[in-house]
Amino acid sequence: MARRPLPRILTSGTASLVRSRELARTAADSATDVLHPLITITRGLRRLAVAGRRKWSDTPKDRRGPLLFLVASVVLVVALIPYGPILAVVTLMAAAAWQGRDRTPVPTGPDEAHVERLRSLYEALVPYFSVAEDPSPLYAHGGEWEKAFGSYDFDDGNRITRLVLRYPAYFTDGEADARARIEHLLHAKSGRGREYHFGWDEEGNQLTVTVLDPLPTDIAAQRFVTSPGETVLGFTDGTSVQRTLPVRDAADGQRDVPPVVWRTGIRSTEPHLLAVGQPGSGTTSLLRSIAVQALLHGDVVIVEGSGTGEYACLVGRDGVLAVECGLAGALATLEWAANETERRLIAANRARQAGHPTPEDSKRPLWILLDRPSALGHLAAADGVGDPQSLLQVPLRHGRAAAVTVVVAEQFDGLDALADPVRRHTRARVALGPATPAQLAEVLGAEPRTTPTPDVPPGRGYARLGSGPVHRLQVPATPDPYDDATSEAQRRAVLEVLPERSTATEPEPVVAEG
Repeated sequence: MARRPLPRILTSGTASLVRSRELARTAADSATDVLHPLITITRGLRRLAVAGRRKWSDTPKDRRGPLLFLVASVVLVVALIPYGPILAVVTLMAAAAWQGRDRTPVPTGPDEAHVERLRSLYEALVPYFSVAEDPSPLYAHGGEWEKAFGSYDFDDGNRITRLVLRYPAYFTDGEADARARIEHLLHAKSGRGREYHFGWDEEGNQLTVTVLDPLPTDIAAQRFVTSPGETVLGFTDGTSVQRTLPVRDAADGQRDVPPVVWRTGIRSTEPHLLAVGQPGSGTTSLLRSIAVQALLHGDVVIVEGSGTGEYACLVGRDGVLAVECGLAGALATLEWAANETERRLIAANRARQAGHPTPEDSKRPLWILLDRPSALGHLAAADGVGDPQSLLQVPLRHGRAAAVTVVVAEQFDGLDALADPVRRHTRARVALGPATPAQLAEVLGAEPRTTPTPDVPPGRGYARLGSGPVHRLQVPATPDPYDDATSEAQRRAVLEVLPERSTATEPEPVVAEG
């Protein structure tokens, strides 16, 4: 028996049916939006009619006559007064619109998943925020977590993004170890893989936990809008500083970001800087960024202890007095820097005694950038000569008065080799790359109030200027433009901010001596 073909409408007309249904659904939705006020008023009139019928049914029969007389009197009075019918219709429509509004209750408060997460976090905090002698503990197993958690916010993945919790007054919030235990617990229970900021209010016995947004990594070297004596170390959170700078990102877009600005000069309280990090963490990129900014208003001397030619792009540039990688050149350059500091001090002192302004050659800022001094110290010990760091004592001690700034970069494993003057006079500190809380406390003098980032990009770390707070830091990308691993966009960005060359030929990359 031959199979009969399907009707044409079921074979060729399927697409037309689908389009027709979509058009009909769109038309219905549009009509609903347009007629929404009319639908609301109609629903309100129906509710008013139902309420009137119920009122009439509940009224006893002996009172229905007076009620009808009262209604008729009101209608008569409204009809006789000027604009009465119009006002009555307007009032009726307003009452109908009010009665016909959507009364679907808006869900408030946390849902079951949020409640379960908050209850679990509350139970985990009980051993840390309770003692047996407390007659009315705020934290107790099976207690009310609503009393302890003042406010909370969740993201789409049901993870906490902000939490304000109260803790007992007897908790030792002044001890770093006690705070660290609470921060570690909240970090683990609230979800790893994110950075948290912990704001301790010791006076109010409150702790605010906030999830931090990632710092921007798409900002390359460029001309920053700063004043003379200001150096942009990197960028941080908007809640940490009260200033923003316009920057250009990798997509050639412009936006305002909060910077960490280091101020140098005669009135600076942190005239010198120490940057510490792991290999590949971005300390050399930070020194290149500082050198590029310093060349706008001053002269730069660079001493590289690693001898890998990371500063070859600065050789021969206007304002770059020397780029040395070998031990002999480093000793000669640092000795000249010490003598130059003394000369500036003597010239400024003589000018003040004579009542004259400071000479211009003594006012122009001089920057001494020293990368990996521990490597030079090992070479000096092998050759039987003095440690080059000893020549930094004069610039470090008297550099602020002589407009001389010293920047030292070292790795964590070479901290023990740093000389005492370097440790004592570098009050501006930067720690880059992965580091333990003990290492951060050793370098910065205080532990950050944030958890470490799960993924540490180059140039990511913390900065502290003097005795100020610890800031999260992302250094602007300033790679070596001669490195084959540098992208074309970053290479162009670095070459654009470099000053012109004072020599006509392109120098070869600097190599170590010996």
